[in-house]
Amino acid sequence: MDLFDIQSNKLSKQYSPLSSRIRPEKLNDVYGQKHLISEGKFLHEAIKHNNVPSLIFVGPPGCGKTTLAKIICKDSNNYMGEISAVSSGVKDIRNFAEEAKYKLGENGIQSTLFIDEIHRFSKSQQDALLPYIENGSFKIIGATTENPSYSIINPLLSRIRLCYLEKLSDDEIKKLLKNALLNKDSGIQKSHKIMTEDSLEIITNYSGGDARYALNSLEICINHANNTKINLTKNNIQEILEKNIYYDKSDDYHYHLISAFIKSMRGSDPNAAIYYLARMIAGGENPEFIARRLIIFASEDIGLANPQALNLATSTLYAVKNIGMPESRIILAETTIYLASSHKSNSSYKSIDLALSHIKKSPDERIPLNLLNAITELDKQKNFGNNYKYPHDFPNNFVKENYLPEKIKGKIFYDPNDVGIEKSIKDRINKLWD
Repeated sequence: MDLFDIQSNKLSKQYSPLSSRIRPEKLNDVYGQKHLISEGKFLHEAIKHNNVPSLIFVGPPGCGKTTLAKIICKDSNNYMGEISAVSSGVKDIRNFAEEAKYKLGENGIQSTLFIDEIHRFSKSQQDALLPYIENGSFKIIGATTENPSYSIINPLLSRIRLCYLEKLSDDEIKKLLKNALLNKDSGIQKSHKIMTEDSLEIITNYSGGDARYALNSLEICINHANNTKINLTKNNIQEILEKNIYYDKSDDYHYHLISAFIKSMRGSDPNAAIYYLARMIAGGENPEFIARRLIIFASEDIGLANPQALNLATSTLYAVKNIGMPESRIILAETTIYLASSHKSNSSYKSIDLALSHIKKSPDERIPLNLLNAITELDKQKNFGNNYKYPHDFPNNFVKENYLPEKIKGKIFYDPNDVGIEKSIKDRINKLWD
C-alpha cells in the first residue's frame, strides 16, 4: 500500500459515520447477540475452531449483521468480498468467484462473499450462488431484514445456516453510547461531558434497539452542540431526533408496522391502532398508503357488519389526497378509531374466495337457460329466458327460484355473520330462503 492509499484510508475513516469508525473488530467487543456469540454458543465455537459454514444473518437494522461478517472473515483469515444485492448481479458473483480462485491458488487463502440485503436477489441470482457454495469455491454470508422463508429459495436455504439476530436492549444501547463517547477512535471523546444520562436515555428511546441509529444520532447531537456552541437539553435533542426518526419504508420494518396496525383494528383495540398509526405518521409514511389499507380493511374485516365503514374509508382516501399533511393525520385517526371500534365480519372476504376456489375446480358450469337473455331468433329457439320469474311481479318483490347452475344447486357461498347490520341481512336471507 503506497502513501496515497494510507492517507486516503485515514481520510475515509475520519469522515465516515461514527458507527463505522468504532465498528467492533473482536467478538468480545460486540454488543448483544449473546445467544450466538457467548462462549459455548454456535457462532463463538464455529469462529474459535475456524469452521464457520455459509450463513445468512436475519435481523433488524443495526443489530450487527455486517460487523459479525467482518469479524468472522478476519478471525478466519478469509479474503472478504462485499456486494449489495440492490446494485449487484450474477456478473459480480462470477467476478468474485474468479478472485476467490486466484486467492486460493496463489496464497491458499479461503474466500467469503458478504451479500448485504440478500433478499433482494432474484431467484436466478440466488441460483447462481449454488454451484460455488456446493463445490467450496467460496462461502457466503448474507444479511437480510426479511423473513427468509419468503425471500430465499429453498435450495439456498438447504446449503446455509440461518442465524437470527435480535435488536439490542436499552441497556446494551446505553453502554454502547457511553463507550463511544470515551473511544479514542471515535473523534468525539472530548465531547462526553455535554451528554448527560438523560440525553443518552432520549437517544436510547429513539433508537429502537438499532445500534447504528443510536451512534449516528449521538454524533448528530454532538455536532449540533459544537456548531451552535450551546449545551444540549432534553428539548433540543428531541427536536433533532424527531426530524430523523427511525422508520425505513423500504424494508421489513415498514410491513411490521402496517401489520400491527391492521391486527390492532381487527382486534377492536382503537388505542393500539392509534399508536401504530402515530408511529407511521411520525416516520413519514405516505398517508395515501395508510388510507388505501383502511379501505382494504373496511371491506375485508368489517364488511356487511357495517357497510358504512367502506364509505368512510373510501372518503378518507379522497380527503387525504386533497388535504395533505399535517391535517390528514386527524382524518386518518378518525377513520382508524371508527374501524377499530366497529362490528367485524369477514363473510364477504370468505364468500368470494370460496366461490373463486370452486370456479378453479369447475370453471364453466352451465348457466340455467331461464337466466339468459333471448336477443336473436336463434336464442328464442333455444328457449333462452323461458319461464324466467320477474321478482317484482311477486309479493315482497321475491320469488323462490334457482339461480345457480344445476350441478351446484343449493350451494352456499355466503354465510352471513350474526353481528351488526349483517344480523338483519342474515335474518332476511333466512326468512326468504327457508
